[in-house]
Amino acid sequence: MAIEQVRKYLKKYNLDDKIMEFSVSSATVREASIALGCKEEEIAKTLGFLVQDKVILIVTAGNQKIDNAKYKQEFHTKAKMIPFADVETLVGHAVGGVCPFGINEGIDVYLDISLKNYQYVYPACGSSNSAIKLSLDELEKTSNYLKWVDVCKKMED
Repeated sequence: MAIEQVRKYLKKYNLDDKIMEFSVSSATVREASIALGCKEEEIAKTLGFLVQDKVILIVTAGNQKIDNAKYKQEFHTKAKMIPFADVETLVGHAVGGVCPFGINEGIDVYLDISLKNYQYVYPACGSSNSAIKLSLDELEKTSNYLKWVDVCKKMED
């Protein structure tokens, strides 16, 4: 089960005991914010894309949308999300539980600067009813990210 894979992975960082499991779904940003009692933008959603045939993950603030022009400038290709049916096989977690922890080997992880607006963020932990509260330093360490990117639309206040 993917959550056990994440638990084992986060144990290396002494964070496995911080994983929260809910009796309700946290598969969407809205559901996760309700389960956690936090703002939607504090949810660290993980989006999967194909760049040529390589899988990449981008972690963004929960209220963000990908800006296609910025994405193309960063990755030199049009944004192409992983097809729903292929996510679990390609990433190692099913939709609703995708996170940058305990993923398949060879996947590059990027953190979007939209996350820098928050002291703590809440990524999923491999299942559709789990999350963990992490500081940005903890997210950087545990996600093994390649770099910070700016690929989201500017949100209106």
